[in-house]
Amino acid sequence: MASTVTTEPSQHPAAAPRPGYGQLLRTRGAWTFLLPGFAARQPFAMLTISIVLLVQHTTGSYGAAGAAAAVTGVSMALFAPYSGRLADRHGQRAVLVPGVLVHTLSGLALTALALAHAPLWALFAAAVPTGASVPQIGPMVRARWGARLQDSPLMSTAAAFESVTDELTFVFGPLLATALCTTVAPAAGLVTEAALTLAGGLLFAARKSTQPQVTGTGHARVRHASALRVPGVRVLAVAFLGIGSVFGGMQVSLAAFTESIGEPGLNGVLYGTFAAGNMLSGIVCGALAWKAAPHRRLLVGYAALALTASALWTSHSVLVLAGLGLLVGMCIAPALITGYTLVESLVPAGARTEAFTWLTGAVALGQAAAVTVAGQLEDRLWGGAGFLVPMAGTVLALVTLLALRSRLVTRPRNRTVARGVGHRVPVTVD
Repeated sequence: MASTVTTEPSQHPAAAPRPGYGQLLRTRGAWTFLLPGFAARQPFAMLTISIVLLVQHTTGSYGAAGAAAAVTGVSMALFAPYSGRLADRHGQRAVLVPGVLVHTLSGLALTALALAHAPLWALFAAAVPTGASVPQIGPMVRARWGARLQDSPLMSTAAAFESVTDELTFVFGPLLATALCTTVAPAAGLVTEAALTLAGGLLFAARKSTQPQVTGTGHARVRHASALRVPGVRVLAVAFLGIGSVFGGMQVSLAAFTESIGEPGLNGVLYGTFAAGNMLSGIVCGALAWKAAPHRRLLVGYAALALTASALWTSHSVLVLAGLGLLVGMCIAPALITGYTLVESLVPAGARTEAFTWLTGAVALGQAAAVTVAGQLEDRLWGGAGFLVPMAGTVLALVTLLALRSRLVTRPRNRTVARGVGHRVPVTVD
């Protein structure tokens, strides 16, 4: 005689609406942090290009401009994870308010020093606090989504939505910064970036009700363990370094290319095309119901990114460069979205803000290295040599992903294991 024991509800979930953007945006309280979050992250897309254009104008060297921007990026990469850890421990508002004040003041100091033709070491000295205090709005918004959605299927949609939002800022940010620097004044981009950071950051910090709860003292061990100790996070950081090399290499090389043809105003248009491809593919990724495992999607998407980025240096016309830039942008979003999605399954909730900032910092570090190397290549070699940087960065990162892909595989959280952790799934007994 067989007796049947009822299985857990999770084994046979009730039919639910297909996760999508509409359902995501109906999440209670979402708009209270989405709108100020969008305003607060807009300046981030303006920072590097504003520094490059200002310092190149005052020094006449793309190498010096790239180096100043690189110091900012390295500083941000080093301090961003610490900022994320502090936000996990003490709350986002406690980190944001002093951070935006420091960033505004140091950004204005960097502007003044550049206009005064200060030596390069002085620009570096001002660039360090400017980068270290960049508000980590994107990771903080993602952490708020995580707190709202918990382990909902909508988390993947939220990751896609945030990637689209990031890229929307990279459509408008470089366009705005380039327009200000080329039509108003070379310093206008950086001054505007500082002002928007102050206003947007304080507005976002004021939304205290939606920030993740600070973990209590009973979870001190979880809070104090670095997210970088998770092997998968280290692998993702390498992948994001490669993505940063694309951003940095494109910014310097596009600026050099458009100046060489006498059309510096096209710089923002070409970079905007690149970012638009990223945004459009992000929208599509978030709307699809994926069957492939996230780590497999990351490998396929990253291979496509490395392939398209490797063709950039061959372009010699605006139309060809715009087309290739669009394709490269379309390949970046799937990699970013999948990487952030993997964090949700690899990292405990109490350390996710820090994990997100490690990835954001990796992008900044890759961008910093790329603008430095690309600037030197543009100064010393042929026009367009800077496009070799995205090729090298993505190919090396792809090799690392392939070699360490097993570290990105996550175990199902509700599966019964041999050691008896968790509850066993009841079965039919004869």
